[in-house]
Amino acid sequence: MNPTRTVLALLLVAAPASAQTTNDPFSRPIGADGSPIVVDYVEFATVPDFEGAPARMMILVDEPGTRRMFVNDMRGPIYSVSYDGRTVSEYVDINEARWSVGVQSNGSERGFQSFAFHPEFGQPGTPGHGRFYTWTDTENKDPAPDFTPDGGNDSHDTVLLEWVARDAGAARYDGGPPRELLRFEQPYGNHNGGQLGFNPIPTRGQPDFGLLYVGSADGGSGGDPLDLSQNLASGFGKILRIDPLGSNSANGKYGIPADNPFAGDGDDRTLGEIYAYGVRNPQRFAWDPANGNLFMADIGQNIVEELSLVPKGGNLGWNDWEGSFRFISRSEVGSTDRRGDPGVIYPVAEYGQLDPLLQRQSAATGVHVYRARTIPQLIGLVLWGDNPSGELFAVSADDIPAGGQDPIRRILLNDGGTPRTLLELIQAKNAVQGRSPAGRADLRFGSGPDGTVLLLNKRDGVIRMLVP
Repeated sequence: MNPTRTVLALLLVAAPASAQTTNDPFSRPIGADGSPIVVDYVEFATVPDFEGAPARMMILVDEPGTRRMFVNDMRGPIYSVSYDGRTVSEYVDINEARWSVGVQSNGSERGFQSFAFHPEFGQPGTPGHGRFYTWTDTENKDPAPDFTPDGGNDSHDTVLLEWVARDAGAARYDGGPPRELLRFEQPYGNHNGGQLGFNPIPTRGQPDFGLLYVGSADGGSGGDPLDLSQNLASGFGKILRIDPLGSNSANGKYGIPADNPFAGDGDDRTLGEIYAYGVRNPQRFAWDPANGNLFMADIGQNIVEELSLVPKGGNLGWNDWEGSFRFISRSEVGSTDRRGDPGVIYPVAEYGQLDPLLQRQSAATGVHVYRARTIPQLIGLVLWGDNPSGELFAVSADDIPAGGQDPIRRILLNDGGTPRTLLELIQAKNAVQGRSPAGRADLRFGSGPDGTVLLLNKRDGVIRMLVP
């Protein structure tokens, strides 16, 4: 135990039980119970610099209908990436003046957050043909928002847009201006939008096919000061599920699925769009192709980062709980009554920001459930990680753990026989590029064809692929 942890433990012993708190609830470091998993990788593709700086990559998705992948830069561009990684070309820049989107990309957290292609994008003659969706912070605040926080500073808006390509297989987007589906008025400038995603498992005619999941953070600042995440009348701090081709929403621009947990409850005080609630900053989620489990990496306040299963209608706890622990303040959580509310969905795995592997500012990211067969040591694992440090983690997708960081195993990358972290690889690449070494990785995951895993970052423009 490090000296800080020793002092904290002594203080906790001396404190009365009703007042026991901590800023470091995990006594053993990540990976203490096992050696790291080491995997090979290749530098798969390079995304162009943007105005002299490395691309700020956020998400990479496979589009099997047109046999290519797509990756974005937070400042506006979406690039297509060929399956062999040799061709990277701009597909559309949503920040071009002609689209009137006005991407707000000031600071490290604002910008073009996510995008998703309708599962019928590459299938002519279907309702979803040519359609994709972008989720972006915007400077344009003229249209009235659909969701307001009832407080805060009115920092900017976050808007969900639908784009329709005429020819889905065209090298560049050839459609018209986007259609707005919904808009959030953001009370603060940090952690506003999360991920967009379509469940890739169901097929046409099955209940979840073509429904868009929208990650919405709690609005920012710190500690959810407006108490939005537990408020079922608010769209903030939620995972929403909508039908982008429907029209029964309040604004008539999208549909609310009838089987959403609060859609048919007869209570006007709950939002029908809500799929799950009590999240802080749901940056990444992914489905297990073996059984449909939805895993989410939720960024914590200052103490606990978490990986959770997300059931329909589930309450993930924030801001009553930070991970498995009672949320007290930005500097402490309760050290007693762990996982004490049976109505809350607690993390399957979690880690503390003071772990010696990490930087002081940590942020859970990921997620990819590995069901491919090409990398044996990863089969049956949920892959996720820590954004700033670039640490890669894994837990079992079949023998799902019940919280804590003891089940977590590290993943290191084999660099010519030497296991390295992603941040070390980025720093080595920076030296080749003539750039100063990055102080953080800004890790993100991408999913390619046949279940391949790709690693993104914002510091060297390189997409890396895990390989046998």
